[in-house]
Amino acid sequence: MLDELGWDPEWAALAAGRAGTPGRVVRADGASALLVTAAGEVRAAGSGLVTGDWALVEPGRGPAAPGAARRLPRRTELVRGAAGKAAARQVLAANVDLVFVLVSLAAPPSVGRLDRLLAVAWDSGARPVVVLTKADLAEGTAAAERDEVAETAGPAPVLLASTVDGRGLAELRAMVGPGTTAALLGVSGAGKSSLRNALGAAPGPVAPIGPTGKGRHTTTARELVALPGGGLLLDTPGLRGVQLWAADEGLDIAFADIVELAGRCRFRDCRHAGEPGCAIADAVADGTVSARRVASHAALRQEVGWLRDRYDARQRAEQRRQWKQQSKAVRAGRKASPRHGDRPR
Repeated sequence: MLDELGWDPEWAALAAGRAGTPGRVVRADGASALLVTAAGEVRAAGSGLVTGDWALVEPGRGPAAPGAARRLPRRTELVRGAAGKAAARQVLAANVDLVFVLVSLAAPPSVGRLDRLLAVAWDSGARPVVVLTKADLAEGTAAAERDEVAETAGPAPVLLASTVDGRGLAELRAMVGPGTTAALLGVSGAGKSSLRNALGAAPGPVAPIGPTGKGRHTTTARELVALPGGGLLLDTPGLRGVQLWAADEGLDIAFADIVELAGRCRFRDCRHAGEPGCAIADAVADGTVSARRVASHAALRQEVGWLRDRYDARQRAEQRRQWKQQSKAVRAGRKASPRHGDRPR
């Protein structure tokens, strides 16, 4: 049973010598999570758990009491910056092998948004695959759209998919073999629900997989479901915005061509803004790389740096607040304690 969920000797080695029953989180709800173990479903309390995590579960004190789950170290993390003004890290999913980056062809695809999604996907440690959904609705020829997107996708493969005529479905199913977990990542309207159903998951939102491998209808959006023939699909909610978070490594992979060119510049501190001997400027001039792509890379780099500085500033402010509280408590304790030589009356 655990093998079908992705359990392997490496996970077993991590769990060796630790107390608890191994299980995988198939749905996380705040401070608690639903896990599937070899014995079936179990609910457990555990902070910081997300869908896809592996954890060791210890039973609760009473028959109806939830157990306690301790998370095992993650292999991969799908992370973005949390929505809103506060700089915060949000883990969307854990321990996925593939990230299907969904882009709808019902309208001309936004390559700028794709740059962001790919940076998030590459930074997770998983392998991204760009899936151009609704290929039957492409305004031009779907093949032409695929070729254009491939110029932006870099090393990530690009596939056409349609739940209407069945294009690409067999290829996607073949990628998600037994024990493999694929996450769906895309903005609202990218066709995640339709693709999920077409790949074999139960129609509509489906509950976590149970001992029989079948799902139940539910309204929860972020969950792990089984596909026919093995393999797991981790459905994530449609994203309204795609904010990066410390995605330096992801950007380096997504923009590997620009990183390689930057290494050829005459000056190590080249800002690629008109300096002599700038390899990136030369590549733009001869058409090797587009000016849009260079500008996108620079903007995303700047955004990651800004978010990091903002987060560091918030951390410093929190540390100062805690220090003030501790200092105030110490001063209050001194005032309450009798001084040396004083006699209580």
